Amino acid sequence: MTRPARPARLIALALARAMLAGPPSTAGLAARMRRCLGDVAAPWIPPLAARCAALPHLQWLRLEARGLATLIERDEGFTKATTAGAESPPYVRHYLLREAAPMALPPLALRTCALPAWPHTGALAAGLALTPAGLWRLTRPAAWQRRTPLGEQHYRSHLLRKRSGGWRLLEAPEPYLKAVQRRLLATLLDAIPPHEAACGYVRGRSVLDHARAHQGQAVLLRFDLRDFFASVRAARVHALFAALGYPQTVARDLTALCTVATPEPVLLRLRAEGGLSFEQAQKLRDPHLPQGAPSSPALANLCAFGLDLRLQGLATSLGAKYTRYADDLVFSGPASLRAAAARIEAWVGRIAREEGFALNHRKSRCLPASQRQSACGVVVNERTNLPRDEFDRLKAVLHNCVRLGPASQNRDGRADWRAHLQGRIGWAAQLNPTKAERLQRLFSRIDWN
Repeated sequence: MTRPARPARLIALALARAMLAGPPSTAGLAARMRRCLGDVAAPWIPPLAARCAALPHLQWLRLEARGLATLIERDEGFTKATTAGAESPPYVRHYLLREAAPMALPPLALRTCALPAWPHTGALAAGLALTPAGLWRLTRPAAWQRRTPLGEQHYRSHLLRKRSGGWRLLEAPEPYLKAVQRRLLATLLDAIPPHEAACGYVRGRSVLDHARAHQGQAVLLRFDLRDFFASVRAARVHALFAALGYPQTVARDLTALCTVATPEPVLLRLRAEGGLSFEQAQKLRDPHLPQGAPSSPALANLCAFGLDLRLQGLATSLGAKYTRYADDLVFSGPASLRAAAARIEAWVGRIAREEGFALNHRKSRCLPASQRQSACGVVVNERTNLPRDEFDRLKAVLHNCVRLGPASQNRDGRADWRAHLQGRIGWAAQLNPTKAERLQRLFSRIDWN
């Protein structure tokens, strides 16, 4: 009775794991392959070992079992040996596995950071208060995310209409995944400092810091990054975790916990509504940072470190200042920036493209001191101030609340309208206390009963 042929893919995977279990020398690779097949001296093993040993060292270090198995399957000798009807088909007799890779040292500048020790996926699951099975369920591959029915997904997609037209896709994780992402944020991501120019979603920095850095300048240049979160792909997130010293398996699971591939039904609806271009659909179809996850802002800041570093260097060369609040880039400085605005925009656009981002050129602005200069809605001409039109709108709403009752002005049906108005007055107080006092006096006259 003849033994049924083993699938070529399983044999290739076993050979790949055996090859990765030791140094990539020709003799060593061939010896481990023969041992995997029961010390069979197959004629195709030495040439295959020689070709794999000739791979660049950095490429070998990045290889995983699945990628190496694909290279083995493309080998002509292996293909002939595993074809149905071959005289001596290979069979796996022994599994050779490499030892678990220890954590590598992070970059020198981050060695003082208190990074959690997760040398393997078991430690990662324990560190995030998950069982190994629970970690596996939350780290399904992108193909599963794209094709699984929406009711079984780990994210809920919400389409929000933009003021400027079109749609904004908010991908909010389910509560169980959101809790895991918050633990990851508290234990790991918060321990890594972003670039000093990043003011958004950073503890101890705010939109006021972003605006105050540019007050009283002769010229203010404002740029906007298109699809900021969707532009941060899973490959970049994986590279970040690997650079922190985590083994490939741990970095892969961390990446899967923080990224999402948008399901096809959501993309179809966005395309039908006319709010999504083909390029944007491709970004969302591939795993990316979801806008709506608690871990995404910190990861986006860390992945944009190279962008901030280069734009800070550009600003320094121009005698200007630079800060970033999420996707809002602001330069400010002397009057000479105005004449060079077009060239600066070209430089910023090129740097953004090289760092994996793209400018929305329609939102680029060059604002001299003779015009109203603003950063993230904060006027910065001489000092930070509340925009006049925003003050007038809020004053009118409060006045109508006094005259007609607060319910008449709650057109969006906010659950706590009183707290919402008080929050807007509190924001005005940070920018202009004098104007805020006038608003507070109106607020105190509202009859909430």
